[in-house]
Amino acid sequence: MAMKNILFSTLLATSVSAYGAENFVVRDIKVEGLQRVALGAALLKIPLRIGDNVENQDVSKIIKSLYSTGNFEDIKVLREGDTLVVQVKERPTIASISFSGNKAIKEEQLTQNLDASGIRVGEALDRTTLSNIEKGLEDFYYSVGKYNASVKAVVTPLPRNRSDLKFVFTEGVSAKIKQINFIGNDAFSDDELRKRFDLNVDVSWWNFLSDDKYQKQVLAGDLETLKSYYLDRGYLKFDLTSTQVAISPDKKGVYITLGIDEGLPYTVKDVKFRGDLLGKDEEFQRLNTFAPGDVYNGSAVTSLEENAKRILGESGYAYPKVRTVPEFDDENQSVTLVVNIESGKRIYVRDIRFVGNNATKDEVLRREMRQMEGTWLNSKSIETGKKLLSRLGFFETVDVDTVRVPGSDDQVDLVYRVKEANSGSVNFGVGYGTESGVSFQVGLQQNNFAGTGNRVGITAMTNDYQKNISLDYRDPYWNLDGVSLGGKIYYNQFEASDAGLVDYTNESYGTDLTWGFPFDELNRFEFGVGYVHNNIGNVPIYDQAQLFAQSIGQTGNSIVTNDFDIELSWTRNNLNRGYFPTEGNYQRASAKVTVPGSDAQYYKLQYDVRQYFSLTKKEDFALLMRGRLAYGNGYGNGGSGGDMLPFYENYYAGGFSTLRGFSSNSIGPRAVYTMDIDPSRCTTTSCKNKAPDSVGGNAMALASMELIVPTPFASDELKNQIRTSLFIDAASVWDTEFNYDPDNSSIPNYRDYSDPTEYRASYGAALQWISPMGPLVFSIAKPLKSYAGDDEEFFTFTIGKTF
Repeated sequence: MAMKNILFSTLLATSVSAYGAENFVVRDIKVEGLQRVALGAALLKIPLRIGDNVENQDVSKIIKSLYSTGNFEDIKVLREGDTLVVQVKERPTIASISFSGNKAIKEEQLTQNLDASGIRVGEALDRTTLSNIEKGLEDFYYSVGKYNASVKAVVTPLPRNRSDLKFVFTEGVSAKIKQINFIGNDAFSDDELRKRFDLNVDVSWWNFLSDDKYQKQVLAGDLETLKSYYLDRGYLKFDLTSTQVAISPDKKGVYITLGIDEGLPYTVKDVKFRGDLLGKDEEFQRLNTFAPGDVYNGSAVTSLEENAKRILGESGYAYPKVRTVPEFDDENQSVTLVVNIESGKRIYVRDIRFVGNNATKDEVLRREMRQMEGTWLNSKSIETGKKLLSRLGFFETVDVDTVRVPGSDDQVDLVYRVKEANSGSVNFGVGYGTESGVSFQVGLQQNNFAGTGNRVGITAMTNDYQKNISLDYRDPYWNLDGVSLGGKIYYNQFEASDAGLVDYTNESYGTDLTWGFPFDELNRFEFGVGYVHNNIGNVPIYDQAQLFAQSIGQTGNSIVTNDFDIELSWTRNNLNRGYFPTEGNYQRASAKVTVPGSDAQYYKLQYDVRQYFSLTKKEDFALLMRGRLAYGNGYGNGGSGGDMLPFYENYYAGGFSTLRGFSSNSIGPRAVYTMDIDPSRCTTTSCKNKAPDSVGGNAMALASMELIVPTPFASDELKNQIRTSLFIDAASVWDTEFNYDPDNSSIPNYRDYSDPTEYRASYGAALQWISPMGPLVFSIAKPLKSYAGDDEEFFTFTIGKTF
């Protein structure tokens, strides 16, 4: 065999060594060292063919071409007579990838980033790429203040030219901010400026909005906040001249020094609008909130620009440019604001598409749209459609993108992207309780039945004190005008004594039909008619029940009523989303009255309100204020008992939906026996006894304040499905028809049950989870204020309902 002459040898394509190679004509090409790469694939990358004349520059091209495939870490080109010999050493194949010590970065994120860089199982191992990844990860840790962090890629060789790849993380601790100093500030003190920062020194334990750990991104946000603080106070020429971040020798402390040039405060002399005003001069002028002589305010200018864009956006101009240019009068320290408006081209919407609605039909989403296809784009209508989709309660998230149509400068498509939530709940359970005994329950509640947007629910339950079954249905778009139609049929058997109430039985069945009429995007009115049959057995002999029986002219041990009722309600929903809202207001007022001629003539009024306040930009902290007022009474009854609300229609409090920390139905008026009906209870003509069980009242007031906080240890994927909160609840139930008799004060725990100030209160924490089975709610609570005889309940669990 002829001796091989080295024509060219390299480890990297950029490092070349030539050894006086002679030109020759190739009669054959050999590739040696291939294991994983096919010979044909290697030959295709060699830019020479048999019969070609080989020169030095050709050898360089061979090496560069083969190296560019990423499959080889060493390439040599040799000559054996007229044969071109290419010797290669393949890069090892990645057999596995693992991580160790990473806490700040999740494995899913690391895997995605490695995959984007071509580092994945089965691919060739590129050590240069590994070095870049190591440096990039360490740069990330430095940006969050972990200056002692290190990342090492450990490669373990395996048989058959394979390697295990393991990334070993040493994260260390985040450096804490030791000092934040300002140089050049005269108008505001250091302490005043530090209060504006999320990053801070010596953060108190209760200040959960601040952080003493250095993060580069947070500092960048704080610098923008500092600039806004000065601009909002007229310092139009404020300038951040320097930012110095020094690290202590042990890399555990950070010292930040900011150099600033405050300038002087300016007042506004005038505001002028120029450019494409489109005949909307008066509308733009109404946006101006500055009067001559007012101090310049950067936030007000930004708001003015955004509102100008809104006006243009509502008229079809999707991409306007609005820029405010100040004209300075340094002598008088004033400024004229010139708002330049470039409307751009008017745009209309070609198509509206929906992405992510795998279960919900397109028509359910499309009927919530206020922007129509083929019309001028209206940004307000687009945003309204997004809000309406969010309020349906079918989706965890709703986003909308405006996508330009290729080849057109005046058309866009709207793409609404939704993430579907579990809009129903299925409940089946077998349990045992000291009061209820063995219980069986099965239920199906589907708010988006078969993707139609209609609500269908059927529930059945039986235990020691209750047996019921109900079927309800609601079509929110019964006709094209948005009129809804719903109905319900139910049957119920109830044993009050086993539910913590004074003993009686009620076998009832009924039905109702409800129409809903939209007034505008926020307000809706409903009208309903219903029928209910009640068969009350074992009528209790306490005062409140007996007085009602007398008022409707029925005496004895049973009461039978057939009642027809009318219900009117108003609902205003301005919440930012249906599931777990963080901003907005919800109100509902309802009035129900049985029609004259019904056996029990009464009315009930109720008002509910919920108000959410977002406390942070990320909306991870929010405050919920909740309230309810309710009142009912009888009318037109000629019986000797006067007008009374039926005792089985009374209001109750206690339990998860009204007052956590107290057992269901357990607070409020108790049964009082003052009539000589049952001699066994009385020692004189006036009975002096009080039962421990609740009877409810005809009036109720509820109030709750709830701080919504981020759920500890919850992943980003679960943050839209889990909500954690701390709460304070208060409730009062009273009977306006109760006549307090001070002579009965000797009765244990006897009180004035007509007094609304006898409220209960509790505090605690709650966790809500939109699970695949439906909403699951856990709460723990302790009473703040209670009365003797109240039944406390520390832990509650509920399925199928959120608070």
